Amino acid sequence: MKNKITFLLLGILAQLSLAQNTPTEKTKADFFPQEKTKVLVVGMFHLSYPGLDNHKTKDDSKIDVLKEPKKTEVTELVEYIKKFKPTKIMIEAKTDWNERYKKYRTGAYRDKRDERYQVALRVAHEMDLDSIYSVDAKTLQSELFEKDSVLAKSFIENIDWKASDPYLDSAFKWYDYRDSQVKQKHILTYFKEMNTREAHNTNFGLYLTGQMATEDYDGADNFTIWWYNRNVRIFSNILRLTEGPEDRILAVFGNGHAAILRQLFEASPQYEFIEFGSLED
Repeated sequence: MKNKITFLLLGILAQLSLAQNTPTEKTKADFFPQEKTKVLVVGMFHLSYPGLDNHKTKDDSKIDVLKEPKKTEVTELVEYIKKFKPTKIMIEAKTDWNERYKKYRTGAYRDKRDERYQVALRVAHEMDLDSIYSVDAKTLQSELFEKDSVLAKSFIENIDWKASDPYLDSAFKWYDYRDSQVKQKHILTYFKEMNTREAHNTNFGLYLTGQMATEDYDGADNFTIWWYNRNVRIFSNILRLTEGPEDRILAVFGNGHAAILRQLFEASPQYEFIEFGSLED
């Protein structure tokens, strides 16, 4: 009996020794920094309704953020975003806005409905940040047209821009319905709904319908050198301005940009994408 116990103990010790000497398989967490730069992307509809997008909001669905009750709702939206405690704010602009920001801080532009004034500059001012960052970018497509318009046109000449697309038709009906909801809902609730993963993917998916299916990949090439390229360049600008994990970056953009920016930030080993609806936690 004593020998059996001895052999059993020796067997257990041998297994423990073997387990201790077996190397633990590493994961990616062993190779990348644990601290990441937090980024909050706020995808918005354009509060001033400039009418530059393919979809145009109907007049009876428009709101005025300078009048009640939406004026107060924008204030509550700003207070909500401030919970993120951004240290850098990036906006959808190609030119430097810091001169405007300086004037904003002295009381100018308070009558502007544009979300860059109503949200981005306001958050920056109330958080006492000293700068604002313009990170929008020209597209590769526009540069190709400037350098060789004949070559650039050859990449997209097989696209039938007037072709029927039932998915796009459905999308415009969806946009009309969604636009009509902003009058009925609190603007913060509305933006929380716009900035979910599902909503971002729905928006992004509408770029991937009928006009993708063209001869010689013209639809795919157009999307690549135009829309996707613009957003990757925006990401590149933000990446260049990121100094380290101590940064907390707020990006205020039209909602069409949000889905691609989400993809890029979520995949990057450098960033932690913060869900817009999570700031109350």
